[in-house]
Amino acid sequence: MSLKLYVDSQFVSPYAISAYVALREKGLDFKLETVNLDAGQNKEPSFTAKSLTGRVPCLVHDDFMLTESSAITEYLEEMYPAPHYPSLYPVRPEKRAIARQVQAWIRSDLQALREDRSTYTVFYKRAEQPEPPLSPAAQAAANKLLQLAGRLVNGDYLFGSWCIADTDLAIMLSRLVMNGDPVPQKLKDYVIFQSQRPSLQDWLKHINLMPA
Repeated sequence: MSLKLYVDSQFVSPYAISAYVALREKGLDFKLETVNLDAGQNKEPSFTAKSLTGRVPCLVHDDFMLTESSAITEYLEEMYPAPHYPSLYPVRPEKRAIARQVQAWIRSDLQALREDRSTYTVFYKRAEQPEPPLSPAAQAAANKLLQLAGRLVNGDYLFGSWCIADTDLAIMLSRLVMNGDPVPQKLKDYVIFQSQRPSLQDWLKHINLMPA
């Protein structure tokens, strides 16, 4: 078995984070490769031959290649199922479906918020360079995010124990939390708790190694 994960060279893609965390949570050995998106390495034949969509993350499993983070996490869940490997999704079908719903929604909505509060500002933010106030469109997206999270979050986890949707939602919320935007305390506590998970902390080590 050979597993390789291609991620962005700045380590800020929330989708690459999701795939990375999934591999770590499964306890799988894999090789990490970076792709410089600013330099267009994702458009070079050496990468497009591996990535069907020319995007990161890209998982290579022996001779099989797969992109799109939610597809990667579901593939890992099926290839390395519980109880032999830790689960990425809730056991109950209804909760599993909601977790996938949250993942799909985060990836398909909230574009204005992603533009105003990129994950670069989360991981490389400088206190002396605060981000400007949210645009009306971004504030509307933030309100939608806070409303959904407020309904789902009740404690440390969405469904009583960790699942991959916890990581995805916490990273989306961190766009607001880390930039000082108004966020209810219970959601701030949720983001802080999720950020301490070893699999996510392992990802953050790569950012700490980046030059300032």
